[in-house]
Amino acid sequence: MATLYVSPHSDDFRSLLALIAAEFCSSSHLKTLTEDPPASLNARSRPTLLLGSGEGDSVLSGASAVAWYLANQGNRAGIDTKQQSQVWQWLSFADNELTPVSCAIVFPLMGVIGVDKKLQQSSRAELIRILKVLDQALEPRTFLVGESVTLADMAVATAVLLPFKYVLEPSDRKVLTNVTRWFTTCTNQPQFLKVLGNITLCEKMVPVTPKTNAAANAKAANARPAVDSADATANGPPKTEAQLKKEAKKKEKLEKFQQKKDMEAKKKTQPLTEKKAKPEKKELGVITYSVPTPPGEKKDVVSPLPDSYSPQYVEAAWYSWWEKQGFFKPEYGRKSISDQNPRGVFMMCIPPPNVTGSLHLGHALTNAIQDSLTRWHRMLGETTLWNPGCDHAGIATQVVVEKKLMRERGLNRHDLGRENFIQEVWKWKNEKGDRIYHQLKKLGSSLDWDRACFTMDPKLSCAVQEAFIRMHDEGVIYRSKRLVNWSCTLNSAISDIEVDKKELSGRTLLPVPGYKEKVEFGVLVSFAYKVDGSDEEVIVATTRIETMLGDSAVAVHPADPRYQHLKGKMVLHPFCDRKMPIVSDEFVDMSFGTGAVKITPAHDHNDYEVGERHNLAFINILDENGLLINVPPPFLGMKRFEARKAVLQALKDRGQFKDIKDNPMVVPVCSRSKDIVEPLLKPQWYVNCTDMGKQAADAVREGRLKIIPDHHLKTWFNWMDNIRDWCISRQLWWGHRIPAYFITVNDPSVKPGEDMDGHYWMSGRSEEEAREKAAKRFNVSADKITLRQDEDVLDTWFSSGIFPFSIFGWPNETQDLNVFYPGTLLETGHDILFFWVARMVMMGLKLTGKLPFKEVYLHAVVRDAHGRKMSKSLGNVIDPLDVITGISLEGLHALLMDSNLDPLEVEKAKQGQASDYPNGIPECGTDALRFALCAYTGQGRDINLDVNRILGYRHFCNKLWNAVKFAMKTLGDNFVPSEKAELCGEESVSDRWILSRLSAAVGLCDAGFKAYDFPTITTAIYNFWLYELCDVYLESVKPVFSKAEEDSASQRQALLCRQTLYTCLDVGLRLLSPIMPFVSEELYQRLPRRRPQSDPPSISVTPYPNTEEFCWHSEEVDRDMEFVMTVIKTIRSLRADYNLTKTRADCYLQCIDSATVSLVQKYSLQIQTLSYSQAVIPVPGNQPVPGGCAVAIASDRCTVNLMLKGLIDVEKEVTKLMTKKGDLEKQMEKMREKMAKSDYKEKVPVKVQEQDADKLRQSQTELEKVKEAMDNFRKMM
Repeated sequence: MATLYVSPHSDDFRSLLALIAAEFCSSSHLKTLTEDPPASLNARSRPTLLLGSGEGDSVLSGASAVAWYLANQGNRAGIDTKQQSQVWQWLSFADNELTPVSCAIVFPLMGVIGVDKKLQQSSRAELIRILKVLDQALEPRTFLVGESVTLADMAVATAVLLPFKYVLEPSDRKVLTNVTRWFTTCTNQPQFLKVLGNITLCEKMVPVTPKTNAAANAKAANARPAVDSADATANGPPKTEAQLKKEAKKKEKLEKFQQKKDMEAKKKTQPLTEKKAKPEKKELGVITYSVPTPPGEKKDVVSPLPDSYSPQYVEAAWYSWWEKQGFFKPEYGRKSISDQNPRGVFMMCIPPPNVTGSLHLGHALTNAIQDSLTRWHRMLGETTLWNPGCDHAGIATQVVVEKKLMRERGLNRHDLGRENFIQEVWKWKNEKGDRIYHQLKKLGSSLDWDRACFTMDPKLSCAVQEAFIRMHDEGVIYRSKRLVNWSCTLNSAISDIEVDKKELSGRTLLPVPGYKEKVEFGVLVSFAYKVDGSDEEVIVATTRIETMLGDSAVAVHPADPRYQHLKGKMVLHPFCDRKMPIVSDEFVDMSFGTGAVKITPAHDHNDYEVGERHNLAFINILDENGLLINVPPPFLGMKRFEARKAVLQALKDRGQFKDIKDNPMVVPVCSRSKDIVEPLLKPQWYVNCTDMGKQAADAVREGRLKIIPDHHLKTWFNWMDNIRDWCISRQLWWGHRIPAYFITVNDPSVKPGEDMDGHYWMSGRSEEEAREKAAKRFNVSADKITLRQDEDVLDTWFSSGIFPFSIFGWPNETQDLNVFYPGTLLETGHDILFFWVARMVMMGLKLTGKLPFKEVYLHAVVRDAHGRKMSKSLGNVIDPLDVITGISLEGLHALLMDSNLDPLEVEKAKQGQASDYPNGIPECGTDALRFALCAYTGQGRDINLDVNRILGYRHFCNKLWNAVKFAMKTLGDNFVPSEKAELCGEESVSDRWILSRLSAAVGLCDAGFKAYDFPTITTAIYNFWLYELCDVYLESVKPVFSKAEEDSASQRQALLCRQTLYTCLDVGLRLLSPIMPFVSEELYQRLPRRRPQSDPPSISVTPYPNTEEFCWHSEEVDRDMEFVMTVIKTIRSLRADYNLTKTRADCYLQCIDSATVSLVQKYSLQIQTLSYSQAVIPVPGNQPVPGGCAVAIASDRCTVNLMLKGLIDVEKEVTKLMTKKGDLEKQMEKMREKMAKSDYKEKVPVKVQEQDADKLRQSQTELEKVKEAMDNFRKMM
């Protein structure tokens, strides 16, 4: 047994690291003691790990060594050499970068070392700098190395544990969003929680009273009394008398401090005196819209805007007004949709969500993208239709209603009968079915609700029936008996998309509906078949031993020398009189197992094809409920997984069982019922897809249909070129009943037909039509025909496949069909490229002769921040409405309790929620969610969605809000914008620059929408508003407005500036409108109009800015301003270096040539304003600059000289720089010593060596700057 010696101190992060690593360690044979290791071990520091139980055993001492060993034991030190190097690098980062600076700040607070305020301040700044580097590294990651917790996370998290507890205040954590998210994720892992408990994050940095480590004490066996806290933290040798005296003084100080705190607490409890406390700074609050506004009426836009942005205020009342005004209808603004629109038509249909469903973030992404595109096309002036609809979701809806019936009335569907059950489903649909429509409206989706369709509506049902009959009459739909994915619980075939593939690494017990005990999977059972007429046997293996009851052959590879002598021979089935041939087939892998394979054609897809090739018997051993049939007693009538045990035991009893071992495998699980899917032979209806698949592939190859992004083309061609026929039968009651009838002819001259024989099946729009067609086929009178309609319904994807034209009334020639079909675009997730997109293309070409759309844009699949698929059992399925309105952690937990998860899954999901959302989800608003989702689409095939990033865009909305409020105040109540946005030639350099940047943003947004490049659009808008308009332009023009009344020239300049500002607001909000419809409408309605009589009433129908109108982009102006901003940033940096927070200094800009002097003169006001300079004086390169300046190089064309003489205490600054110089020299010396060690190059990873070299270079540069600054100051003395 190994023994781990740790400190009992709750803040000894080194011992905590070892304890956390131990929790991840697979070994349970670990004894933990909170005492010093025995002197005989020569290991005085803790943690220490003794591997064994006596002297002479291995001893590991120190946190890194112990943690590395334990993490390795638990496979947490990296899965390969690359990851191990990365873990080592982070371990080094924790030891060398974080730990020293963390201790320098925290130890004085804990009374371990004396307080040096200067050192503490500089250490705090250094800690923030280091954590910002860490924050950047964590931006794209959940964990530091790989996709799960490793030693890297343990080491770095424990290194920042004390700062998070005692130093990093809420304002610091706001800056370090990624670090905070990662730290919270780590510390909410069960292993961390067991050691650390629930951590309270720092509210204010104050001295702390040390505590003992309860986790270590609870875990320790035979623990001795806790030692002195300072001693436990230091873990050093026994203390000297001087040290003890020093500690006594510290203790005294702490006691005084405690008394002071007690006095303050006492004062708080006493009645308030006249002096009032300062109000605390409020977070972004919730402001609601309270003006009574009937639904559909326009919102009040006369009342002043609230002080800050609040989604609840902004999003109120607008949607019902947009809808009532008809802005979302293609008829808006035109007499007839049939009239030719020179700007074109844009039509897109929604991927119909399930009627049972409620929105998840996948829907939110789909709708954010689709609505942005729809709004953009509408603003371009095109005849625009985004058609809503809802899918009847056969299996999902039937399951929901069946559960409801059982829960409320104790009935199943068979108790009610088919007709009554279908009435119950319609009743449920009418009560609950439009919930998802309300959610779509909340997302701002600009759908034409008057055209909403449901796939079971009469119009669409008629189209489904027509499609089936036409394709059946043509022979494209046919009847056949083949293997299908069968759910015994649902008693139905299910599609591939409804089969979840559960990967198992070996033996696993899984719950199966209808079984009390869990069922074993992930094992390979070997058994022997006796060869007929000899003593030989052939050993085969299977993961489904019960299926051997349906075996009809054993297959071997024709080239396998082991079985050449058995060709043509038979093996005997042990439980019946069946003799089974040994067949040769190249599908057999000779190297796997014994090279002999049992063949069960009726219950395995590969075996089915072998059975077809060799004309084997297809023995079906399972009925629709999963009970055994066509088998001998005692197995007859057994449930399939009970038979699994019985067959295994029977083989053992006969001596034919050979072996059982773990076997990695994939188990097919029904996503609806959680049942294990069985391949089952059933007569079903199939669509022959060979010719349709070729046409669909050719449409893409020939460029008639475009798929974006093109990396999906490989998948498309792979599916289309190797397409299999499509099973469209479903054994359900809810759905489109198949319009096919089995024919019985009451005439002795016609032999009776079989179910599988397609000749005896007839389709028809009614029984009468089918009877007439049957009479004609069999050449008998109609009265001799008896019909039986197929009980099955069509696969839901069949009705979805014709959705783009069934919604417009096909097969009837309607106005909508002529105008809007074919559509323009199909936008959806790449995960249903085959299940839906391919089938729409095939059926559109087949039934209308036209492609249903010209382009397909496939967006990524939304995953959680850790890259995991959204799953209820993980607790990471988030309702977008909860992101919009916010929800507490308790609220998230409550949603789990209302779900269908079992108690174990609920607990697991709760842990996931607590880890990801420890404080719940803050209110982000619709606009921020939409903007974030569009910004994320550049991530490729998957989107790892982090709620913190959505919150960041809510802050962007607030910045936008404040900017427009400030700008409107600047414009004034009497401002009248010019009728057209144009240049007059008198604009200032700031005006020309911001209009150039505005034009560039217009160009980027235009190109981005055309290319479906949403990150380009969001980045262009974000940068323009935040970094160009707010940070630069609005600041640079403040002097223009402050001097506006001085003279006529100033008034003229201020007027031009106001026109420019208005243009920026007007165009900037229009650029934003498709993605952020609510906040853009709210702010746009507050702006005056250029042409009040004729301008559109809403931003949603106002023209989108185009590059023809906004053609002022100037690369020369951009280049000049880029140079000016470099100069400004250099001046600001110098001011920060010399701590000139409020003092304005003269700035001498030494220019290399006259052109640069002219440029500086041209932009001198902007430089002076944005750099907070007293005066900006350009100096030609050949002229001297006055003494007493700090110097910095802005570029190869300009050097900044900031006049410091008389502004600062030179001697004090020199002293500070001397200290800094000494610190830098010490750091460099330490680094050089480290790098000079003989084993440095061999032992230290290359990446760490590169980092060390970079640090040395940076320190050298910093040292030179310090020396230069000291020289400058000495010149001033």
